[in-house]
Amino acid sequence: MLKLNLDTSRIAVIGPGRLGTSFAYKFGRDNIKVTLYYHDADICREINREHLNPKHLTEDLALRSGGMDRVPRLSTRVTATNDLERVVEDHDFILLSITMNRLPELLGYLQPLIEKKAGDTCLISPIKGLTSDELTKELITPSQLIHNHLFRLKNKYQVVCIGGPFFDVDIALGRPVCVTIAGKSRICRFIREELFKFNRRELNSYYNFDIVGVEACGSLKNLVANIKGVADSLDLGDSFPGTIFARSGVEIRSLAKLLGGSFQAFYSQAGVGDMYVTLSSDASKNYRYGKYFYQLYDGNTIETNKRVLARIDGTPEGPNTIKNVHRYLEKKNMYSPLFQCAYQIFNEGGSKSNMKELLIQSCQLDRREKEYIGPVSRALYRIMPNLWYRREKGILANLDM
Repeated sequence: MLKLNLDTSRIAVIGPGRLGTSFAYKFGRDNIKVTLYYHDADICREINREHLNPKHLTEDLALRSGGMDRVPRLSTRVTATNDLERVVEDHDFILLSITMNRLPELLGYLQPLIEKKAGDTCLISPIKGLTSDELTKELITPSQLIHNHLFRLKNKYQVVCIGGPFFDVDIALGRPVCVTIAGKSRICRFIREELFKFNRRELNSYYNFDIVGVEACGSLKNLVANIKGVADSLDLGDSFPGTIFARSGVEIRSLAKLLGGSFQAFYSQAGVGDMYVTLSSDASKNYRYGKYFYQLYDGNTIETNKRVLARIDGTPEGPNTIKNVHRYLEKKNMYSPLFQCAYQIFNEGGSKSNMKELLIQSCQLDRREKEYIGPVSRALYRIMPNLWYRREKGILANLDM
């Protein structure tokens, strides 16, 4: 078991994108020494010289602050380096601020460094994406992927995830943010009390035992935000967004349970809290992705995707997660009308009017009729979640669940 003789006076952030930079602002204000890791030495030198990120977040901070001359500088306790070995050796806490598709490659670099390190390591993941396991092809969350890659080092590291409604600009500017810290109770309590104890008016946290459920909710709501961005570009009225929110909750809970989480995670900060702001704010990259996709769509989904991503600072996780979830749904023969709708809109093409029809069908023509889970289904969900769920086709598709 990982001993909690960890140094909380410093923390490393791998990936100085928008979110990584925002946490550097936060921890710097809290008088914690922060090391930002990035492979490009020129970018590192510029961060160390100007105390600003030259690639990400700074322009948005200027818009919010009233001009470039009013953008807050990173604390002098924040430094950037391209020396990954030093980062791992010198820091007990490492925040993995990267996208899900880059995580496997990073873990390949981290494994030998953590193995030879004298002390222990706590990996903190705010990653909100899902991917397929290389061997089983099952859909897995970031913490599950980390465990799969580092299984030989189980006594040298622990994983904690950060979920909940947080936007990078709010964290960077010190606006009120409340997050979920999920994982094993002892290390989560240690992080909440030692790393996140400063100025709760800026950042408060709650504990949740269900790390898989929290990660699943954080990932799957991005798909819904992509859909909501499209829906808000169509003439569907003011009532329809409520239906999207409610019906997506049904699908998120079911899929999160299938991945190994629990139903209750959806009702946390990382569930309904995160989904509410991600579906309703232009600060959400995934919401804007859906809006831009509809605006720029010309019949070619691949080219439209490229043009949309060029307009967004940072990488929205939703589009890649949609593809991974779709493959999983096909494999499981799982009934999930909204997630199927997302895949069709962003990957199969068609007309803009067809997008509207797909959204109406996914919400208004859902073949389920009950809004609750009966006692028998609830018990069977708990006993055998990998078997008890509504199928898209076949005998089990007609079960009343």
